[in-house]
Amino acid sequence: MHSSSVPFPDVSIVLPCAGFGTRFGAPYSKELHCLAPGVTVLDRSLEAVVELAKSGLNVRLVVVFGTHKLDTVSYLARYAGIFHMVFVYQDQSLEPGLDGAIRSALPMTQGAVALVLPDIVVSGAGSAGSLLAALRQTGVAGWSVVAAEERDPDTLQQMGALALVEEGGVVTVRAAADKPADPSGFNAFWGMVAVTEEEAHRLPDVVSKGADSPLVGAVALMVEEIVNYNTAAG
Repeated sequence: MHSSSVPFPDVSIVLPCAGFGTRFGAPYSKELHCLAPGVTVLDRSLEAVVELAKSGLNVRLVVVFGTHKLDTVSYLARYAGIFHMVFVYQDQSLEPGLDGAIRSALPMTQGAVALVLPDIVVSGAGSAGSLLAALRQTGVAGWSVVAAEERDPDTLQQMGALALVEEGGVVTVRAAADKPADPSGFNAFWGMVAVTEEEAHRLPDVVSKGADSPLVGAVALMVEEIVNYNTAAG
């Protein structure tokens, strides 16, 4: 290795951008939806990742995409000076959904891994530092999540639902299910997931149907709000 080579990443971010966004119903990728002048959903979703780089960590962004997402690939060029970016086509021999995207990305990850979704935005006090805090908590249980309280059953059925319990000031995940048919018993959902390098191979199970969720026992970092921009109305 030459001395001028890119430093080994301290943390790798899996950013799955290969979805078709059929529910969004716009002629452009939903993560490029404009929220303010020069600010897209994608910029907002990456705010907590930018904070990792600002804290001094070497961040590798592993972007999983398909040929229909070249607009997103082009847009990400503005982050070239902040992250080391790797682009991976989603392997269609794997599951076509989010778990397949994560499986496509994992061979490119190194160090602790965080799952960040390009259409999910965490907001409110402390949201920018939430992913850094979550990564620091992975030393406790191997897993941590950035989560928001939620009681609406319709919302919970669309998200990674969590049943959270608080003990001694620490919030942990008692149960977790991705898009549960029966949302009763869940009181929150996650926006980002962080995991140690040793446990990262189980990350696809977070979003797999029928798999035991590895999030049980994870430490939860609470934020005020998590917005899902899956629909144009969002």
